[in-house]
Amino acid sequence: MKVVIRRVAAAEVDEMWSYVGKKKAPRWLWHAIDHYSGAVLAYVCGRRKDAVLQELRQLLQPFGIKRFYTDHWGAYGRQLKAAQHFPGKPRGSNGSTSRCGRGSNG
Repeated sequence: MKVVIRRVAAAEVDEMWSYVGKKKAPRWLWHAIDHYSGAVLAYVCGRRKDAVLQELRQLLQPFGIKRFYTDHWGAYGRQLKAAQHFPGKPRGSNGSTSRCGRGSNG
C-alpha cells in the first residue's frame, strides 16, 4: 500500500467524549479533518488534556496546516499559535466544528 500525504491548508479539530461503564471516567476522541474536503487527517484517543492535543498535533505536522478551526476549549488556545488558531464557527459551517453531524462537546 502506498501512502500519500498532501498539504492541507486548513483543518477542523474537535473532541468528543464517550464512556464505557463509568460516566466519571470518560474517554475523548480528538480528531482533525480537512476543512475543504472533510477527509479525516488524524485522530487520537485519551483524556481531555493538553498532552493529548499535542499528540494529535504531532500526527498533523506532515500536512503543513496553516489554519486550525476549533471550538473554544482552552487547550486549543494554549497549544496553537494565535496566528493559526480560529476558534468559533468556520465560514460556511453549520454551527458544528465537526462535519461528522454531531455538535461540539467542547
